[in-house]
This record gives sequence, structure tokens and C-alpha cells, in this order.
Amino acid sequence: MEINQSFYNLDIDKQKRIIEAALKEFAENGYEKASTNQIVKNAGIGKGMLFYYFNSKEDLYLFLINYCLDITMDEFFQRIDTNEPDFVERLKQIAEVKAKYHLKNPYVLNFLGSFILNEALEVPKAYRKRYEELLALSNLKLFENIDKTLFRKDVDTDKALKLIQWSIEGYQNELINQLKNQNLSTINFDPYWAEFYGYLEVLKTVYYQKEEGAK
Repeated sequence: MEINQSFYNLDIDKQKRIIEAALKEFAENGYEKASTNQIVKNAGIGKGMLFYYFNSKEDLYLFLINYCLDITMDEFFQRIDTNEPDFVERLKQIAEVKAKYHLKNPYVLNFLGSFILNEALEVPKAYRKRYEELLALSNLKLFENIDKTLFRKDVDTDKALKLIQWSIEGYQNELINQLKNQNLSTINFDPYWAEFYGYLEVLKTVYYQKEEGAK
């Protein structure tokens, strides 16, 4: 993978514009069908400059894989605290981190999902290994140190964990879709989080043991 150092000398906004244009194009169309003409159009640069910064379409794609793996580790996984033993509270924390991460980096997760299914390009094993390690870390962050004694004794705890996870991910994806293409700086997120926390309390009521003294 060859990257011209001059790319890193660009101002951050221009770097981000090029990266987001490329991520969007590859995520939506896959490696083979992705158009570098569309990338430069959306990025607002000349095609010659794209290949000045990145030697080839393949080098650009490999750069994006590495970029996405790095940013996912730094801005998502490193911000999750596994000291919270309550599964619903853990998912609440993860959802908040993931929502902020996804809204800030809207094409990263979609790109990562598409690259692992890519058959048009032989992606180096080291990249696939890093992705597999991220998935393993995701599972660890989700289930490590969870206190299963909080759950009702008459439910299958493992199934309950999955049902809760799917419920929260579904709400989170719906929220992200609602907020796409909006000016996030003008949005009051308090009502959204209040609604979300209400759903979490319902999940606790359904799956958790009643606290002593509760009717």
C-alpha cells in the first residue's frame, strides 16, 4: 500500500472529505463497482490528485480498511467500560458510544461490513485478522463481567441477553436512520435519550428480578 505523504499534509477537513467520499462509494457499491470518478466528484478534487495521494484504487481501499480499523478501536471500543455488571446498563453505555461514533463517522461500519465480504480483491490476511480481533473484542466488551443473578430465575438467561441486545440495537439503528443527513449541532438529543432510557426500564421489568420491597 503506497500513500503519498502529501495527503497527510492536507488540512483535516479536506482529508476527511476525501476519506468520507471514498468510504461511501466503496460501502455502497463494493470494491469492483466503486467509481473513482464518483469519489473525486463527491470529494471535490481532481482525479489526478486522488492518484497522486494514493497510487491506485487498491491502495486507496487498503488505506480505508486500515483507517476504519484504527478509528473503530480508538473512538468506539476504547470508550466502553466493562466495569458495569448490569447488562442493560452496559448496553445503554455502548449504545450511547456507538450512536455518537456512527453519527460522527457515518460510513465506517458499513464499509467494514462490506470489506469482509469483498471477493473482488485479495485483502491481506493481516487486515482480516485485525477485523476478526475487533469482533472478538466486541463480544468481550459486551458480555465480560455481566452479573447474571440480576435476571429472573424462570427465564433462559442467555436467550434473554440476546433478546435485550437485539431490542437495543434495533432502536439504535432506527434512531440513526432518523438522524441521517441532519445538522447534528442543531438537534436536542435529550428527548431521544429519555425515550431510550424508558425502553431500558421496560426491558429490566420484563427480564430482571424484582428488587426487594418492590410491588
